[in-house]
This record gives sequence, C-alpha cells and structure tokens, in this order.
Amino acid sequence: MSRVPFVPWCVALLVSLGSEPSAAAEPPKKLQIYIMAGQSNMVGHAQYPTIPALLTAEEPGVKQLAKLIFKDGAIAPGDPRDMLEVRVKRDALDGDLRAKKITGDAKIAAAQAELKELQAKVDARAKKIKDAFAISKRVYITSIADGHKRSGPLTVGYGASPEKIGPELGFGLALEQKVDAPILLIKTSWGGKSLHYDFRPPSAGPYELSKAQADGKDAQKIKDNAGLNYRLMNEAVRDVLKDLKKHHPEYDAGAGYEIAGFVWFQGFNDQFDPAFHGNYKTNMIAFVKDVRNEYKVPNLPFVIGVLGTGATKEEVDKNPVSLGQRAAAAAPEFKGTVASVESYPFYALDALAMWKDGTWSKKPVEFSQIGSDRPYHYMGSGKFFVRLGDALATEMVELRKKQ
Repeated sequence: MSRVPFVPWCVALLVSLGSEPSAAAEPPKKLQIYIMAGQSNMVGHAQYPTIPALLTAEEPGVKQLAKLIFKDGAIAPGDPRDMLEVRVKRDALDGDLRAKKITGDAKIAAAQAELKELQAKVDARAKKIKDAFAISKRVYITSIADGHKRSGPLTVGYGASPEKIGPELGFGLALEQKVDAPILLIKTSWGGKSLHYDFRPPSAGPYELSKAQADGKDAQKIKDNAGLNYRLMNEAVRDVLKDLKKHHPEYDAGAGYEIAGFVWFQGFNDQFDPAFHGNYKTNMIAFVKDVRNEYKVPNLPFVIGVLGTGATKEEVDKNPVSLGQRAAAAAPEFKGTVASVESYPFYALDALAMWKDGTWSKKPVEFSQIGSDRPYHYMGSGKFFVRLGDALATEMVELRKKQ
C-alpha cells in the first residue's frame, strides 16, 4: 500500500495561501490637471525666506499650513534669521566695494576674502532652509512664470525665480490633501498683462484701439497682438497635453486625464483705463466660456482670485476690477461652477506697515522675514501666497463636489 507523504501543517498552509489568486491591484486613477493663469501675482514674487513666517503666525489655521510646506521635523532649519543677518553684512560689504569706499590693495583683498566667506555662509544656510521645504510625491507642475520656466515635483521655486513662490505652492499641496489622484498643475503667467488686451478672449470681440493708438504707426501691430497671452496660454497647455508622461511620472494613458479646474489670479493692469475695468465683468465671462470651449469641458470649475492689493475691505470694495471679478463669478449662468476667492484677508499687514513707515529699509532683517517686494505684489509675502493658495484649493474642491 502506498503511503501519503507527511507534510507539516505550516507548509501546507503556505501552499494553500500561495495558490489563492492575489488581490487585484488598485486601478490607476485619471490624472487631474489644473490650469493656473494670470499676471505678476500668479507669477509669484515672494522670496523663500518669508515662508517660515507661517511657523510663528498668529492667524487661525496658519500653523497647520506650515505642516504642508515643511518636511517633518524641519522647523528649526526653516528659521531664516541668521542667514538674513549674514546676507545684510554681505550686501553692505559688497556695496562698499562697488562704491570704492574701500581703498588700498591689501584692504580690498581682505574685503574680497571676507565677502567670499560671507557668501559661503549664506549659501550653506540657504541650502538648509530650502532642504526643509516639502517636495510633493503626487503633485507635479509645469510652470511659465515670466522667463522662469520649470517642470517637476511641486516645491518651493516655481515663482518668478528659483528663489520665489506664487499661489501654486499652497494650492497644489492643499489639493494633495483633498484629492486622491495624481495631480498636474500647468501654470502660465506673465507680469504686467491685462485681461482687456493681453489675455483678451476671442468671444470678447475685436480690441478697439484708442484714438492715439489708431493714429500711431503701430496700429496694426497693436491689433494683431490683442489676445496674445490668451493664445500663448493655450499653446503652453496644449504642448504639455501632448506628452503627459514627460510632465507627470504617474500618468497612465489607459486611465487618461481630466482637465479638472482653472484658477485665475490677475487684474492689476486693468485698473487704470475705464475701457479696461469697465468691461472686466463681460471680458471675464467671455474668458471662462472660451476656456471651457477650448478644452471641451462645459462646466469646468473656475476659481477667480479677487484683486486685493488695496489690502483692506474698504479699498477693495471700491476697486472696479475687484467688483467686476466678483460679478462675473456670481453670473447666474455660472451658478455652482464658478467662484471668487477674496485675497485681501491674507494680506501681510505687518509688512505693509513697515513699508509705509519706512522701517523696512532700517530693519532689513526683520522686514525680510515677512516681506520681499512692494504692495502691488502683496509685499512679496510667502505667508500670503501659501494662505491664498490654500483658499483657492478649498474653493476648487467645493466646486468639484457640485459636479
């Protein structure tokens, strides 16, 4: 009689388990694409040393945002004060050398050596601060910010230079917490551009030249360039869509992609001409409709950042551009698909106060921790841009829930 070989129970169990079909892998998700466009405040002029102000902010919820922006345990390396103090010494010494206030070969050589040492200290400290910022694993960005063009995982440095940010950082990192899918931001932004002329949408009709323009030698060129940035914006987006794998490593052609939302932050250059600000509402409505037609998404969620460089509610409420932006978002035909987000509540009033009383130049270290630019750039405040980006993301998610 044949004998059945003895198999230890543990081995039998492993064989049994191994023979079961493995659980199906989670199917890939559609790539979620968000387009961001506008002028200089979409470009972004907040220097990175102003971002750690999030860590000491008193406003409700701001310290929670810091957890998105900084890597775990990286709070201490994020403090920029010591670097800024060295940078002030460096700049003063460099200024003295350039102005030839230091004379004599030996003294000049000593000053140049000291300058090199100071620069090395600034570079080393700056690297530690930059290393403290989070780098997203799921949100990627392809950005045109004036002449600064860059693609990669979202982190600090997609503003007007590798040292700066705009609203994209807070927007993308906040979305990452709210959206369970790979995300790609496509940012197209150029400073000093109007909606009425530069971003003029096709359905707004031909641009009407002023008498001075019509009588000038460049009349035809002015006509031809109307809407140029609207066209450049769409060309840039189309170029990215041609090769999505290049711009986001998690893109799966089988799952495809979705144009999931559009963020608009602009308005400063439309303030100064009645024809520009008087037509802002109608131009904005035309812009939304044309963008939706361009990408064949009839109810594309659209968030408009309301111009808030007036800094206070009273001033912003008098601005015809801000009023036009609010009115366009509230148009009945856009109900539940377009929203406006106020920017003035996030204005860096502490930096503005230093600007107005002149102490920004007398206390450069203190000012550089909270501001890095002028009032029309929201003081170049990293805290402002991160908070605004978060607010834009929150509103975008609310619109998408209504789809």
